[in-house]
Amino acid sequence: MKIYKKAILPCGFKASGISCGIKKSGKLDLALLYSLLPAKAAGLFTANRIPAVPVILCKKFLAKKGLFRAIIINSGNANCFTGKKGLEDSLSTAGILAKALGVRNKSVLVSSTGIIGRRLPVAKIKSGVPKLIKKLSDKGIKEAAQAIMTTDTFSKKVTAKFNMAGKVITICGIAKGAGMIFPDMATLLVFILTDVDLPQGLLSKALKGAVAGSFNCITVDGCMSTNDSVILLANGASKNSKGVNIKDFGLFSKALNIICLELAKMVVRDAEGASKFVEIKVSAAEDFAQARRAALAIANSNLFKTTIYGENSNFGRIIAAVGASGVSVDEESLKIKVSPLKKKDILVNVSLGKGKANAVVYTSDLTPEYIKINAEYN
Repeated sequence: MKIYKKAILPCGFKASGISCGIKKSGKLDLALLYSLLPAKAAGLFTANRIPAVPVILCKKFLAKKGLFRAIIINSGNANCFTGKKGLEDSLSTAGILAKALGVRNKSVLVSSTGIIGRRLPVAKIKSGVPKLIKKLSDKGIKEAAQAIMTTDTFSKKVTAKFNMAGKVITICGIAKGAGMIFPDMATLLVFILTDVDLPQGLLSKALKGAVAGSFNCITVDGCMSTNDSVILLANGASKNSKGVNIKDFGLFSKALNIICLELAKMVVRDAEGASKFVEIKVSAAEDFAQARRAALAIANSNLFKTTIYGENSNFGRIIAAVGASGVSVDEESLKIKVSPLKKKDILVNVSLGKGKANAVVYTSDLTPEYIKINAEYN
């Protein structure tokens, strides 16, 4: 298996990214991911009780287990808290693209990210669609990855290539995310494309497992977004054997896990205003849920995060967070070890002294720059 820190489109996919005027800055703000073949899809979405319109539509379309041809993504506008008009806007966007591509409306998925509470500028999107389609190419994934960014400072992309059932399989993932990062699904926008041919049920199973060990193990600020989405398209263009065995599925799952974890780590490294990347390992817990709960309590503690930023070895912050999490802990057996705070990458090891379960969570420090970015975000 080979892992590339760049985006390489699988067979049968094309992509593009343009500026259609949603962002006042003139930066790229509209992306298209297109499959030449009908593709199976799987998705996971935010648990926020006020989901954005694209989340509602994607969940509805994916529930029907149909085949899909494209995903259109805009940045700069979340199309959330926009009511019936917002629903009309997303449906109109899908319809405009479907007509231009000559495909069914329900074979187009939509995704948005940006400011909440504003109507989607459909006219600008409509005017940009012809250019978006014209620019489709097997090299266009670079622009697509840039077009989905908001406060990100770099585009996040990774590719895996491996042999399965006598064929070379490619999995390519791109993501955006830097703030409003908190686990309870995906915590950002992620789009994964692959040319593998797998049954729908196995695709969903693999994605669920990959997300559990990656995007659900990161937190930047403890704030859950309304637009979080992870969408996987598999078009079968590799023509691998349809008789997938346990070994083949395990290989695909392993590659997908790597893709998701690499993207998740990139999100944390690009956390708004962050100067440190922090890995928190909690061990000797009664069960995984307790270990993860303790790790997240530490990761979301503003006191802990500012301690890391200040390179201040006040590890009473960790003890307080663990105690406040409500997990079962043996105070006499509690052990804490932290790597040198002067470094950019920090490792925190916490042993609860209660069992054999463990969990890992990734986070960042909290800096004055984070406050500045979010105070001015509008």
